Amino acid sequence: MYTGIIEAVGTLGHITRKGAGAQVLVLTPPSFAASTRVKVGDSVAANGVCLTATAVQPDGFYADVSAETMALTCFKHYASGELVNLELPCTPTTHLGGHIVQGHVDGIGRVVSVTPLSEALDVWVDAPQMLMRYIAYKGSIAVDGMSLTVNGVEASRFRLTLIPHTQAVTNLCTFRAGREVNLEVDVLARYLERLLSLQQQPDTAQSQKADGLTLADLLT
Repeated sequence: MYTGIIEAVGTLGHITRKGAGAQVLVLTPPSFAASTRVKVGDSVAANGVCLTATAVQPDGFYADVSAETMALTCFKHYASGELVNLELPCTPTTHLGGHIVQGHVDGIGRVVSVTPLSEALDVWVDAPQMLMRYIAYKGSIAVDGMSLTVNGVEASRFRLTLIPHTQAVTNLCTFRAGREVNLEVDVLARYLERLLSLQQQPDTAQSQKADGLTLADLLT
């Protein structure tokens, strides 16, 4: 699990296609200290995609990208030199500065516009229609792994206001109209939708008893 607070910006090195998947080398800055903080088998989020380190070296790590991940995320378009936001999983003592991020990308969005707003950037992003129901004004969303606050919602897009600090420590310098980005909606919205849908199905809720407690009891 992650919180969407980016620790460093890395660069994709070698990308070797393996059937419908790929092996990637993620080069990391010295501040990320990959050789001491990452072990083989550890998870690392790269642009919001949870990857498993298969080999570690002083300046980065290798990871395999599955065919599923290639199909559902922006990794299908990435080439050597792509800047990626990096975050290690949180621990029980981690400061939760963002929101709960799983590293499971829900879909691909597209940047519509990037407009300077004093020192901030005003960014509109188109999202797949199936995800818009989970995106709420002043709610949270992960965009390329960044935990961001939604400052506006329209029919098929949402607005972000990005402060100078976020611009300085992430890959926002690559954001242009037309750029595709990985999106992960707030997992709490998904669970809420599921619970409410079951509330409309009394028979299903009744069948999920546990020691006499039903889902309907939890919802009241």
